[in-house]
Amino acid sequence: MFDRNKKHFRTVILGAGFGGLGMGATLKEAGDDDFIIFEKAGELGGVWRDNSYPGAACDVEAHLYCYSYFPYLRVSSMFPERDELMGYLHRFADHFDLEKHIFCNHKITSAVWNEKTNQWEFEVNGKEHFTSTFFVPAWGQLNTPKIPEFKGLSDFKNPIFHSAEWDHSIDLNGKNVASVGSAASAVQYVPEIAKIVLHLTVFQRSANWIMPRNQYFFSEEELDNFEKHPETFWESRRQVYKLREEGFQRTKHNSVAQKEGIKMAKAHLAKQISDEELLKKLTPEFEFACKRILRTDDYYPALMRKNVYLETAPIDHFTSDGIVTKEGVEHKFDVVIFGTGFSSQAFQGDLVITGQDNVTLDQVWQDGAQAYLGMNIPGFPNMFVLYGPNTNLNHNSILAMLEIQQNYIVQAMNHIDNGQAASVKIDVFNRYNDNIQEEMKDSAFSSSCSSWYKNAAGRVINNWSGTVEDYRQLAKWNDNDFDWVERAG
Repeated sequence: MFDRNKKHFRTVILGAGFGGLGMGATLKEAGDDDFIIFEKAGELGGVWRDNSYPGAACDVEAHLYCYSYFPYLRVSSMFPERDELMGYLHRFADHFDLEKHIFCNHKITSAVWNEKTNQWEFEVNGKEHFTSTFFVPAWGQLNTPKIPEFKGLSDFKNPIFHSAEWDHSIDLNGKNVASVGSAASAVQYVPEIAKIVLHLTVFQRSANWIMPRNQYFFSEEELDNFEKHPETFWESRRQVYKLREEGFQRTKHNSVAQKEGIKMAKAHLAKQISDEELLKKLTPEFEFACKRILRTDDYYPALMRKNVYLETAPIDHFTSDGIVTKEGVEHKFDVVIFGTGFSSQAFQGDLVITGQDNVTLDQVWQDGAQAYLGMNIPGFPNMFVLYGPNTNLNHNSILAMLEIQQNYIVQAMNHIDNGQAASVKIDVFNRYNDNIQEEMKDSAFSSSCSSWYKNAAGRVINNWSGTVEDYRQLAKWNDNDFDWVERAG
């Protein structure tokens, strides 16, 4: 019987997004009810809770963007919007009876490995204390909104907000609005707000490679058929999965598939943009797949509207009511929206995690985050990171990676007896990460463009170097990869 009032759990999970909820469900399916999920916000949902901007939607097909053991049979479209995904997550939590395990408004403020007890010790909300045998951070890679430190930004007196912290109290109707940023989030909210604002200026640092989305809405008959004959859903999922896995070849330098991707993206651009000057501004100058490949059918048409202007001159500074470019042009704005992405390599945010010998994760990762299989770091026993370093994808659903990781973690826990602890061997860790970076030499991810995939030194921190199936073959527990940790003293 699960007891919410106790202070020690076999497993502490950080975060109630797709990763944390999936971890809880996988533990439940394995017969393990002794876990707690700490969620700093007031509701589950992770990135889909936070990103409530107009037009927020998934750019991976819905038949892949669900856990295989809880298929999304009645999703309305192939690329579902944010509210539908939130609905899926709530049904998921209900189905696996996870609500009782979730402590909302509970932020882990400290996590320390106790070498005498072989346990993790947690401080929550700066006052409560808990312990666990295992620690599973499921904080994601896109959880800390980033706003560049523009000169004069503090002087701007009108409303500003980040797309991941959308201020729904601000009425954009009839306003002069700026979108600073033109990537994954902006291509979704720009078409929506362009319909209601007086004028919208989109500040673009660099053009993106954009593929057609080809949205498809399922009929009621099709949805009924998926429920009555689930094999039709699974066939759709298999086909989409195969197509997505094949798409990985587009990320390889000078591959035939990459050239085909360029051809498709340029055809999509030419089909939707008739203005020659705008066409030139929107043609990328960096290698295909060096940055995230975007999918939208609505963004280019939005830029063709008379009330929308694409500004490619760099921002010099902010004034009290506007933005001045480096060309000296001043734009006046009632509202500024930052679609400037996230601190994608600060996986742990502001949480201080202290492992063996009083060494913090910040110290270990000061030159860039690394982990064995994206999950294990030497000196941090019994800690398994979900969606950690080098596990992000540019070609397939991250849920496929998460499901592999969650099964691996349960397998690992079953090999580590109660009271024991295991830490990945340093040579295994180094060999694995050196191999990833070697494989990246053949990848567009390592190209010279500026992307959130790489750190300042050019090391690819976020992305996995192969296909999902490549990862599946590697992510299998092996006792020989780990050192057993004895209690100190």
